[in-house]
Amino acid sequence: MENKNKIALITGGSRGLGRDMALRIAEKGIDVIITYNSREEDAQNVVKLVQEKGRKAAALQLNTGDIKSFDVFFAQLKKVLTDTFNATGFDFLINNAGVGRNAPFAEVPEQMFDELMNIHFKGVYFLTQGALALMNDGGGIINISSGHTRVTIPRYSAYGSMKAAVEAVTRYWAAELAPRGIRSNVIAPGAIATDFSGGVVRDNPEVNKFVREMTALGRTGVPEDIGGVVAFLCTDDARWITAQRIEVSGGMRI
Repeated sequence: MENKNKIALITGGSRGLGRDMALRIAEKGIDVIITYNSREEDAQNVVKLVQEKGRKAAALQLNTGDIKSFDVFFAQLKKVLTDTFNATGFDFLINNAGVGRNAPFAEVPEQMFDELMNIHFKGVYFLTQGALALMNDGGGIINISSGHTRVTIPRYSAYGSMKAAVEAVTRYWAAELAPRGIRSNVIAPGAIATDFSGGVVRDNPEVNKFVREMTALGRTGVPEDIGGVVAFLCTDDARWITAQRIEVSGGMRI
């Protein structure tokens, strides 16, 4: 008999925001599959932590910017769903994987632009498209955007533009997938103290001070500020929320 527990797939779940999302989602009684690009050991540690919370978990390697690899990934995902979860589909897709790249607009190289495009928009678009056949009706898509779509900060024109595209397509998905009961929403974190972008928010005192001073609640964000909001969107308490951008920034430049 197929497992009826809900299952969430989180890209980029080995560290930072994705790690906390996995743990908080597990606390809601949902099983978890995470992907990692290169940090397999970190990913397996997250799997163990989820299992310690009483939920099933697995980790799969995936470069979300390599669209040609998606067919192989989905074949592996089907096998893991069957072997580990006794399931044929999953319920929630959290498009979290990303990289931090920035440069002045006048100096943005095409290679950087393409990398950001492939990981933050094209990859998200086609990974979600490919996942539809495995997604159960009544589930949800949660895309991770950025405060850079609302607040302009020099050097982030390419990154912010990719995230803005994700916010737009999220609304289209909400409309087109509504007949299946699949909700589609965006979480837009503010500046978070992780190792993202080389840990600049966490480790650079000047940047940290800059963020604190433009944030109403007076501090930089931490991963634990984000995971619970994503977990909430994976529950029935959020069943009437779709096509929304939810900024989780502590009141950044309000």
